[in-house]
Amino acid sequence: MSVVGIVLAAGGGTRMGMPKAILTYRGEPLISRAVRTAFAGGCEMVCAVVGAEVGQAMLHAEAAGAFAVVNAAWVDGMGVSLLAGLDGIELVAPDASAALVMLVDQPDITPAAVAAVLSAQSDPADETVLAAASYEGARGHPVLLGRAHWSALRPTLHGDVGARAYLQEHRDELILVPCETLADPRDLDRPEDLELPG
Repeated sequence: MSVVGIVLAAGGGTRMGMPKAILTYRGEPLISRAVRTAFAGGCEMVCAVVGAEVGQAMLHAEAAGAFAVVNAAWVDGMGVSLLAGLDGIELVAPDASAALVMLVDQPDITPAAVAAVLSAQSDPADETVLAAASYEGARGHPVLLGRAHWSALRPTLHGDVGARAYLQEHRDELILVPCETLADPRDLDRPEDLELPG
């Protein structure tokens, strides 16, 4: 049993002016940084969901050690990308007990934050775990989805909402892991965000 990271990196980055997956930030493409962080935090495998600029994004992801899954419907939003990631894990790592979801445009999520969220799964074989990082009490990423939740989660994945609705519906089961001292969850959405102090 293992936890597989899912890096959602398929979007076109309309507000940024280019796909964020291939954007170089602090010396490396964002997708490479996210994959590296997932591995360093304890994921045994990483699935990178790519879409826009698929060739470059896939090369960066695979060079960092991930296996890539192409979401041809990436314009439909994050929900479809998460679905593609879960499908990819089913094919490549059918014994995975959980998936850890990260966003490519949060470069200051640290391996320590990944490890903290993974620690919510006290038994590596526990497929019922449902956990998320929290920042000053607000739910954020990474999010840990035990396999037992995947079948019920799938029908809720559409548009750009990802797992948000499912997590809200199952908030009584959700373990929130405080990560405000471990990571910065800010998104890189626009070119001016690249100038923020790091």
